[in-house]
Amino acid sequence: MVKGPGRLQVVATPIGNLNDLSTRAHQALGEADLIAAEDTRHTLGLLQAIGVSKPMVSLHAYNEGQRVPDLLARLSAGEVVALVSDAGTPLLSDPGFELVSAAASAGFEVRVIPGPSAITAALAVAGLPTSRFCFEGFLPSRSRERRNELARLARETRTLVFFEAPHRIAETLADMVSEFGGQRRAVVARELTKAHETIYRGSLIELVGLSANDANFQRGEITLVVSGAEEVASAVDTKMLKRAVELLAKELPPGRAASIAAQLTGASRSEAYALIQKAED
Repeated sequence: MVKGPGRLQVVATPIGNLNDLSTRAHQALGEADLIAAEDTRHTLGLLQAIGVSKPMVSLHAYNEGQRVPDLLARLSAGEVVALVSDAGTPLLSDPGFELVSAAASAGFEVRVIPGPSAITAALAVAGLPTSRFCFEGFLPSRSRERRNELARLARETRTLVFFEAPHRIAETLADMVSEFGGQRRAVVARELTKAHETIYRGSLIELVGLSANDANFQRGEITLVVSGAEEVASAVDTKMLKRAVELLAKELPPGRAASIAAQLTGASRSEAYALIQKAED
């Protein structure tokens, strides 16, 4: 029997509750000739739970480039390849970009089987504006780099969505207080759709307190949603800010220079600090 054109199926899988697997996703996994999985052991558990047995190959951040040629060859042979991550929708802070890009460029059909995503799930329960938002994935693990990134985002007016490791969430919230201010509204969504799902709501400074007092706060998978900055009516004199930063940075440490420049020009400290960092690069 001659197979037809190959096809790549990007399949969303549950982020916790297996009952969230859609009928289409179940069907796609059952019909695939091969499943490319972020962690084959994790996906094996899902397949066993739904009564599906299929050949699998690992495809993760460290081997994706090496896997792509073989998977393209499988598609050329007319096979249907299902791409899955450990949880949620592939490519969103998960592997798959190189494969999808290469398959599309080679002219193969790429279909998506939509479904669970921690990003949209957290937004749905956060109670923060969702008409405009941006997903920033994981912040840098080191505090200095993390604060630099947060300084870049301090003036962002869209709702911000992050993933964060449980052992870093307290430090990240503290850094956000420093760069965003303590009164910004935020939500920490922990273990979404799982048995111990917990939603923590409050200002950033209130969440810092909760992270220190709740033993469960720093456990499990975490999605962090933070309200955007308020629109600023009066524009900062950019030339004045740059000049102030240029002069002060020659005489003072970066943090102190940024604080004084912000007071002189009406800009935020994070905006002034970002200019200093840019000049140092």
